Amino acid sequence: MSHESIILKNDLSEIETMVLAIEAFGQVHALPLRIVFDMNLVLEEIITNIMSYGYKDKLEHCIRVDIFWENNLLRLIVTDDGEPFNPLEMAVPNLDIPLEERAVGGLGIYFVKQKMDEVVYKWEQGHNVLIMSKGYAKEMT
Repeated sequence: MSHESIILKNDLSEIETMVLAIEAFGQVHALPLRIVFDMNLVLEEIITNIMSYGYKDKLEHCIRVDIFWENNLLRLIVTDDGEPFNPLEMAVPNLDIPLEERAVGGLGIYFVKQKMDEVVYKWEQGHNVLIMSKGYAKEMT
């Protein structure tokens, strides 16, 4: 099993650090660009939301991203000490109405749930834990 942990400060400038770490993980493990793209897309959405809305104080916090790759299964685990928030409880956005008439929010997590095969949320020991998994066909790898 391949595993990488990335620790980010709650500062949007850290997104670039994460992207570079994911690209390096992809290169080391010879992952197809599609898988690296999927990781970056999903994690950028989740991490940006945590950094933008997860903390009421202005203190420095750490967000941990764990990447696991084994037998064509990608598992991403994001752990943060922000306010308890289960993104899976967000209402499904109504995609049938024009964009300008839609309520703000919810589209990002909807996208994440569409992109991944499984998304699970837990509140554990004072931390939000979001576990996202996706299987890839052997032909891709």
